[in-house]
Amino acid sequence: MYQARTRQTRAEPFAVHTGIAERLGLAHMDWQLTIAAIGLVAFSVFTLGQATAEDVPGSPGYFVDRQMIYGVLGVLGMLALSRIDYSRFRELRVGIYTFLCVSISLIFVFGFAAKGSRRAFDLPFFSFQPSELGKLLLILALAGFVIDGARRGSEVQRTLRYLCLGLAPAAFVFLQPDLGTALVYVAATLAVMYFGGVPWTHFAVIGGGIVVLIAVVLVAAPAVGTPILKGYQEERLTSFTNPDAHSDGAGYQQNQSIVAIGSGQTTGRGDRATQTRLDFVPERHTDFIFAVIGERYGFMGAVLVLSLYALLFWRALKIVTLSKNSYGTLVAGGIAVSLLFQVFVNVGMNLGIMPITGIPLPLMSYGGSSVIATFLAVGVLQSINIQARLSQKGRFAW
Repeated sequence: MYQARTRQTRAEPFAVHTGIAERLGLAHMDWQLTIAAIGLVAFSVFTLGQATAEDVPGSPGYFVDRQMIYGVLGVLGMLALSRIDYSRFRELRVGIYTFLCVSISLIFVFGFAAKGSRRAFDLPFFSFQPSELGKLLLILALAGFVIDGARRGSEVQRTLRYLCLGLAPAAFVFLQPDLGTALVYVAATLAVMYFGGVPWTHFAVIGGGIVVLIAVVLVAAPAVGTPILKGYQEERLTSFTNPDAHSDGAGYQQNQSIVAIGSGQTTGRGDRATQTRLDFVPERHTDFIFAVIGERYGFMGAVLVLSLYALLFWRALKIVTLSKNSYGTLVAGGIAVSLLFQVFVNVGMNLGIMPITGIPLPLMSYGGSSVIATFLAVGVLQSINIQARLSQKGRFAW
């Protein structure tokens, strides 16, 4: 009798903690995904603290403090979204898509101009860039349209419809102009279409069309005197093939980034990281933060960051296979590919193997809109994971 009571008493704390976790919605979260996301933003805060202490006179913690706030808000948003059944977004697809297009369009009227583009609203405490949130909204809406239109029209008609729905907001973003984010929209659109079962022959045609479009934009149009891209955009897209030929323009950024990463060697240069500390690498707190990591912390630091991204992608792809319905599969696949595309392009442009497109490094680059939007995307992944695990147990969430 005494032993039985002892066992019961010892089991009570565990039962209490489990009950609390159940009520908070934490019991079925993917903790590896959570650790990867929080680890990346924590490393971002640490890196910004080391690299930007002298950037704002009299305010050494300017970027660090704000990035910490963005990270906390992002985590709270992630937890909030994880508590919502993601399937509800399918029902709201029309409203989500309308909000996406309207918010991006209002930038042309109410947005403020910075560095030759108009991308964000100037709010009291920070600037809000709707195109960053739009990366997630497009996936949520387009996945709903794909599921609900799976039997409407022929395969060609469906493919064209999905392309138009995805490329319309991408065109608005491109006109801001924001080529990098527009490319992310295109990648997300193609990812949702792929997971939605669009035939590979259609992707072959789309790929051929993309090649023709690139040839027209970069070769044919400038040759006849009607360039589609602005001069600096064209230079950014082509300078990576020969950075030395553009050493005073876009090539300068990549040359300095390559030098910084190479000089970091195995363990980094620490406070002797002159390339990034002395401002030889432009935009080192945003687009080129990976160069800071490579110089200050070397190969080991870069491997740590890329390992966290690998963990995040692995868990996201795992959630694709766990989803309780097709809508969740499309959403999780779209988010996974979108994040992978951004990391691949950003790291590639830091290494000089990809063009400079202005795509931030998710959860690492400084910026409230990007950090919060990425955490919200992780929150949707958590919701898909939680709903899948509860459905496996024959239960319903919330």
